[in-house]
Amino acid sequence: MRNSVWRKMSLVLAAAALLGGLLPAGAATSYAAEAHVDNPFAGATAYVNPDYAAQIDTSIAKVSDPALQAKMETLKSYPTAVWLDRIAAIGGGASNGGRRSLEGHLDAALAQKKGTAPITATFVIYDLPGRDCHALASNGELPLTQEGLQRYKTEYIDAIASIFANPKYRDIRIVTVIEPDGLPNLVTNLSDPKCAAANSSGIYIAGFQYALNKLHAIPNVYNYLDIGHSGWLGWDDNRRGAVTLYTNAVKGTTAGLASVDGFITNTANTTPLVEPYLTNPNLSINGQPIRSSKYYEWNPNFDETDFTAALYADFTAAGWPSTLGFLVDTGRNGWGGVNRPAGASGSDIDTYVNSGRIDRRAHRGLWCNNNGAGIGLPPQNAPAGYAASHIDALVWVKPPGESDGASKFIPNDEGKLADPNCDPTYTNADGVLTGAMPDAPLAGHWFHDQFVMLVQNAYPAIPGSGGGTPAVPAAPAGVKAAAGNAQVTLTWDASAGAASYTVKRASVSGGPYTTVAAGLTATSFTNTGLTNGTVYYYIVTASNAAGESAASVQVSAVPSSGVSVPAAPAGLTAAAGNAQVTLTWSASAGATSYTVKRATVSGGPYTTVATGLAATSYTNTGLTNGTAYYYVVSAVNSAGESANSAPVSAVPEGSVTPPAGSLAVQYRAGNTNAADNAISPHFNIKNNGTAAVNLSDLKIRYYFTKDGSAGLDSWVDWAQVGGANVQRVFGSASGTGADTYVEISFTAAAGSIPAGGQTGDIQLRMAKTDWSNFNETGDYSFDGTKTAYANWDKVTLYQGGKLVWGIEP
Repeated sequence: MRNSVWRKMSLVLAAAALLGGLLPAGAATSYAAEAHVDNPFAGATAYVNPDYAAQIDTSIAKVSDPALQAKMETLKSYPTAVWLDRIAAIGGGASNGGRRSLEGHLDAALAQKKGTAPITATFVIYDLPGRDCHALASNGELPLTQEGLQRYKTEYIDAIASIFANPKYRDIRIVTVIEPDGLPNLVTNLSDPKCAAANSSGIYIAGFQYALNKLHAIPNVYNYLDIGHSGWLGWDDNRRGAVTLYTNAVKGTTAGLASVDGFITNTANTTPLVEPYLTNPNLSINGQPIRSSKYYEWNPNFDETDFTAALYADFTAAGWPSTLGFLVDTGRNGWGGVNRPAGASGSDIDTYVNSGRIDRRAHRGLWCNNNGAGIGLPPQNAPAGYAASHIDALVWVKPPGESDGASKFIPNDEGKLADPNCDPTYTNADGVLTGAMPDAPLAGHWFHDQFVMLVQNAYPAIPGSGGGTPAVPAAPAGVKAAAGNAQVTLTWDASAGAASYTVKRASVSGGPYTTVAAGLTATSFTNTGLTNGTVYYYIVTASNAAGESAASVQVSAVPSSGVSVPAAPAGLTAAAGNAQVTLTWSASAGATSYTVKRATVSGGPYTTVATGLAATSYTNTGLTNGTAYYYVVSAVNSAGESANSAPVSAVPEGSVTPPAGSLAVQYRAGNTNAADNAISPHFNIKNNGTAAVNLSDLKIRYYFTKDGSAGLDSWVDWAQVGGANVQRVFGSASGTGADTYVEISFTAAAGSIPAGGQTGDIQLRMAKTDWSNFNETGDYSFDGTKTAYANWDKVTLYQGGKLVWGIEP
C-alpha cells in the first residue's frame, strides 16, 4: 500500500475543481460524552491490540535466541492501530482471519481503561472504492463505481459509525486514520488512468467527505487525514498542491475544517522521523546544496519533522486553525543495525548524503517490505522537541510485522493483487531494484521474516532481557547555555544510542537539580519564564531503554533584559581555493565578534581556528588540497556566545590553469530544465587568431553524468556548418560531476573558421535510449544560468589531439 514518488504535481486543480458540488450529507448522532479535546493523546493511555500480541507469539515460537524472544515479548505491550481494510473486518471472526470484530476491539479497550484516565483506540478507515489507485498490492474489495461508493457508505462507513456512536464507548477517545494514500494519489498520480478515473468520477472525494461527515458527528471520534510522507509530497509544488486539495475537500463537508483534528504522515512507510546527520538541506558541499543530490532531488524535506513543520505552516496559512496537530507513524522507520551511519562526510553532495543518511533505501519512493528497515521510536503522547511540527503523538499505525504486499499472486477475497514493487528482482521506473524482502505474504498478513528483521534493526533498540538491552548512553557533550530575555537556550551534541534527553536546573552551582524538560529528542531546549539577573545552572542527561546517563558538565547563564546573546550567524558559505577556504556570513545583530571552528568530519568535533573576528569573512590558509573541511561560525557579545551556525564544507584544490591560445568555446544551455529526459548544450567556437583553422582538426568534449545504465543517443538539431557535418561519439570520463562525455568532431565538408570568425550555432541534443530522466544538477559542464553564449572553460576543445581550451574534470 504505497505509491511511486513523483516529483511533479499533476492536475491538482482538476481534482480540486470537483469539490464544489460534492457535499454529501451525514446524519448526526448526539449523546453525552467527554468534551472534545485538542489533542486526544495528551494524558491518555492507548489500546494494546491482543490480536497483534497473538501474531507476535507465532514469531516467538519460531526463534530460539532468548534475547530476540525477550524483545519480541516487550513489543506485545506496545499500542498499534487496527486496520478496518474491508467490510468483513467490522464483524471480525473467520471471515477476517480470526481477528476481533470492531466491537470486540472497543470492548477490549474498555477493559484496559484505568479508572478515570482517558484511553485512545486507533482505527484505520481504509476501503475506498478503487482503493490505492497507483498500487496493486493494496487494492481493495470495492470497485470504482457508483455502486461501489454506495456500498462504501452503507455497508462500511455507516456500520462503523453506528458502532462508534454506541454510548457504551463514549469514554474511549476513538482516533481514526482516514484512507491512507487516497487523496495523495490525486495530487501526483493523475497520469495513472485509474487515479485519473478516481479523480474525474468524484468518487474518492465523495467517499472521503461522507466518512468525515459521519465520523465527525460522534463527539469522541478524532479524525486524522493521511497525507503521505516527505519523500512523496515534500517538494514545494506537491506539498502546496496537497494543501489546496485537502482544504477544498474538507471545506466541502458539513462541518468544514472543524471535521478534521489533524493529519498523519508516514503511514506504513519507513521515512525517518529525523535525519540526524543531514539537518540542513541547504548545507553547501563544494558550492552545491545537499538537497540537490540525486537522493533528495531538490526535495527540501528530508524527514517527517521537516515535512510536518512545513505542512503546519502551509495549512495555517490556508486558514486552518493553529490547534492543528500531526501524527507520525514510527513503527518501521528506525533504520538501526550495522548499516546505520554515525555521521556524514565526503567532498561531493552525493557522497556526503549517501554516507550520512540513515534511510538506506536506494530511492525514497521504495515502499514495499523494505529490506534493512527497523522499528522506530515507540508510541509517545505529545512528544517534546518538535515545537514547529506540532506533533500530537508518535504512533504505530502499521503494526511492525504486517506485510506491505506480495510479488506473486496469492488467491484471496480481499481484492489484493501481486505487485512488482514487492519483487526484490524488479527494477522500477526510477532505475533501481525495489529492495523488497522476498517471499512476502499478502498486504496486512503476518510476515515473520520481516518482523525479525525489524526487531533486530530497531533504533532505539527494543528493551528485553538476556543480553538484548542496549548500553546506557554517554553523558551529552558540548553543552552550551545562551542567555536571553527571561530565558536560557541550551544546545548539546547528540549521544550515541540515546533515545531522549532530560534537562535539569538548579539555582546554586552543583545542585540539587530539578527536571525542567524530559523526553526531548532534539539536541536543544529553551527554558523560558526565568528571572532576569538570576544565575541558573544546568545539566543534561541522555536516556534509552537501558537507563539514564551520567550528567553532562554543568553550564550556567544569567538571563537579562538588556544585552542578549546574538543569534547564530546565518548565510555561511565556503569557497575553496588552493590550500585555503574562504568563509563569509551575514552579520548577527548585537554581535561584537565571531569565532570560526573547523572539523575534518561532518558534525565535529570542531576546533577553534579563529576568534575575536570583527569582519564577517575569514580565509583559512595552510590547508591540504583534496581534503574536506567542515566549518561553523558562532557570534559573541558580552552576554555570551551564540549557538553554532549551520555547517558548511569545502575541499581546497590546487589551481588549474587553462591553456592559452587563440581558440575559445562558447556555451549556452539550450534546455535549462535539469531534471527532464534531454540534455541540450549549444556551442560556438571562436577563432581569435590571425589564421584560419580547419574544423576537421577540432574536437569538443562536454562532460556529464548519464544517471543510469541505459544507452545514449544524440542528434544535431541545427548547425550553421551543416548538421550532417557534425559527428558525435560518447566516452567514459572521471571527476566531479562527470562519468561520461560526448565528443563532437567535424568532417572536412564542415570547412574552416576564418581568422576572427566563428562557427555559429551547433545545437546538440542527447537522450537515453529508454527516455528516462537525467539529473544534470552538479554535472561538470552544465550551467542552467547560461542562456546566452559565453566563454565556458568546463567544455574542452582539442586541436590535433592537444587540449587548447578549457579545463578537464
